[in-house]
Amino acid sequence: MKHFAVVMKSCFRFAVLVSLAFVASCGKQSTAESRNASAPLQPTQQVFQVKGTITQLQTAEKSVRIRHETIPGYMDAMTMTFDVKDTNELAGLAAGDAVAFRLTVTDKDGWVDQIKKLSAPPRTNTLPTTGPFRFVRDVEPLSVGDALPDYHFTNQLGQAVSLHGFRGQALAITFIFTRCPFPTFCPLMSNNFRDVQEVLRKAPNAPTNWHMLTLTFDPQWDTPARLKPYAEMYHADPRHWSFLTGDLVDITALTEQVGQMFTRDAEGPGINHNLRTVVVDARGRVQNIIPENKWKPDELVAEILKAAKATQ
Repeated sequence: MKHFAVVMKSCFRFAVLVSLAFVASCGKQSTAESRNASAPLQPTQQVFQVKGTITQLQTAEKSVRIRHETIPGYMDAMTMTFDVKDTNELAGLAAGDAVAFRLTVTDKDGWVDQIKKLSAPPRTNTLPTTGPFRFVRDVEPLSVGDALPDYHFTNQLGQAVSLHGFRGQALAITFIFTRCPFPTFCPLMSNNFRDVQEVLRKAPNAPTNWHMLTLTFDPQWDTPARLKPYAEMYHADPRHWSFLTGDLVDITALTEQVGQMFTRDAEGPGINHNLRTVVVDARGRVQNIIPENKWKPDELVAEILKAAKATQ
């Protein structure tokens, strides 16, 4: 009987551990700080019914840009570009149309379907159409071959960082905010940078004069204390990958120079933004400005290898 009691006690402990693990895996993770960047063992899928207003049809790119309402428990109200699996879904629609649609999100993908035109614009918790207040400095757009200006930021370790301090190294720069949940936007940029880092660290005879910078455009929230665990989720090696925050006026100046736009409207923490990835060669000159999110890690690896060799 004593042996039986020990066995039953062990089984009970195992059952409790299994139950806790199941609850943890199924619990809602509302912020980027609580999400694990690694792919889970079991793919997850979330489905939301959403309303919004179309701002731009991009049929050739199989996407649509929608100013959508708050999605409770998942995403704040903002304007985003969503992939559309079947462009027939966009037939008969135009910019300005109010729509209801289904949003499906997996660990690494997201798309909309079942798009239906509404007779009236949605009225609940949508973003206002008035322009936001922005801190702006008079800057000129950067083009390929231009020297990267010097800006000063702070990394995830609380250390001061100067862009000119990376002269002699190839740079890859991208822009995110850690509260962005949508898998094909900010999380994709961080996942891609993680993959690039691993390739460059493990490649035989690869150069060592390279560094990646991930700059937040949500500095009020993304302090070094929040960027540090976010960086750790993606296994960022601080010798080669820094997550930066700083003064909004400097962040805005650099983003506008490379075509990275972000706006926060009067309501809520949601941020409307596009995507940019910038490659700067070892001489400190812009080598490439890559738009949006369609690039692959191996393409950026090739750009960095080329940029690391530029010494003349």
